[in-house]
Parts: sequence; C-alpha cells; structure tokens
Amino acid sequence: SYDSDSIFNEYGTYGSEYNELSVFNDYGQFGSEYNQYSATNPYTQEPPMIIKNQKIIGYLSANKNLQGSISPNLTKALCSDEI
Repeated sequence: SYDSDSIFNEYGTYGSEYNELSVFNDYGQFGSEYNQYSATNPYTQEPPMIIKNQKIIGYLSANKNLQGSISPNLTKALCSDEI
C-alpha cells in the first residue's frame, strides 16, 4: 500500500482522493460516477483494467453486470490492513 502506483496509497497518484487520476476522487476521470471511464460509474462499459503480467485479469468497476469486475470500495475493504 506504500507503492506510489497503488490505489491503496492515500498519498499516491491513484489512491489520493484529491488526485485527478485516482479512482477515489469523486470529481476525477476515474472516480466520478458520471464519467464513462470511471470505476464508480455503475453503467460504464470501459472501466479501469486490472492487469497482471501484462494481461487483463479483470476490471475495477461498480458495474455489477460487467463480467470480471470488482467494486473499488470492496477491493479497498478486502485489501485493508484493518480487516
């Protein structure tokens, strides 16, 4: 969670609620529930991809109908040190 590229790093590019590129910024491209590329848009067909070893293994998305998707908030809760 300390990696600067991690969505779980609250001070990093993708984890800060203030960074435009973060999925946790309610007004950013990837965090606004209205943006077509947002992880929190429940209707998006183009959410952020989860990539491992240069292969798409899923999508970070609130769209429950999108195959291979997992909610960003659920992901954060499951990966939290507080569980």
